[in-house]
Amino acid sequence: MTAKRVVPHHVAIVMDGNGRWATRRYLPRVAGHKKGVDALRACVRHCGDIGVKVLTVFAFSSENWNRPAEEVSGLMELLAVALSREVPQLQAEGVRIHFVGDRSNLSDKVRSGLAQAEAATAGNNRLVFNICFNYGGRWDVAQAAAGLAARGETITEQSLDRAMALSHVPDPDLLIRTGGEMRISNFLLWQAAYSELYFTDKLWPEFDAAALDKAVADYGRRERRFGKTSEQVAAETGRGRKAA
Repeated sequence: MTAKRVVPHHVAIVMDGNGRWATRRYLPRVAGHKKGVDALRACVRHCGDIGVKVLTVFAFSSENWNRPAEEVSGLMELLAVALSREVPQLQAEGVRIHFVGDRSNLSDKVRSGLAQAEAATAGNNRLVFNICFNYGGRWDVAQAAAGLAARGETITEQSLDRAMALSHVPDPDLLIRTGGEMRISNFLLWQAAYSELYFTDKLWPEFDAAALDKAVADYGRRERRFGKTSEQVAAETGRGRKAA
C-alpha cells in the first residue's frame, strides 16, 4: 500500500534563471522570460492537477526596475501579451488571478490590464494564482503598517497580518526558488516565516512538472512543528487555516 501523497495547500515560487537560460544559448534575456512564461503556464496547470489550492509567484520585484531599460521594457510588453493570451485559458480552467504589489507607478495600460484579468477570473475557485508584480516584502510590511496607522488602528501582529497584501490566502507551506541561489530576495518576508524552503539548481525555464513533483515530494517528507515538539505534532488532529 503506497503512502498518501502530501500536497502543500499554498506553493510560492521565486522564478529565477530566465536571463541565464537565455545567455547560455546566446539569446537576448527577454527570450528567457518568454520561455519562462511557458514554464509558468505548465506549472499553473500542474498545481491544479495535483491539488495545490494557492500558487504565488514572484514575477517582477520592486528592485527589478534597476535592470537594463531594454529588459524592463521587454518584461512590460511580455506582461501585456501574456494577459491577452493566457487569461481566457486560465479563466476556463477555474483559476482566479490576483496581482499583488504596488500599482502606483505602473502605466495606466498595465493597471487596466491587471484589473481586467482579475475581474474576468473573479468567480473561479479551483486555484488562486497570485502574481507578485512590482512587489517587495519590505514594501508589503510598510504598506500594511501605514494603512493601519492611517486608519488609527493599533499595530499588532494580528492586525498587520490582516493588512498584508496576501491576507486573502493562508501563508505559503512551501517556498521554491529555482536557479541555484539560496535566498528569498525580499519575497514574502512576513508570510514565509514558517514556510518550508526548497532550492533547486534548475533554471526557471527548465522547471517542469517532474521538478515540481520532486519539490512536493521533498516537502512531504518534512515535519512541520511550528515551534512545537515532534510528540505534540504527532498528537494533533488538525490545524485551522484561513480560507483561500
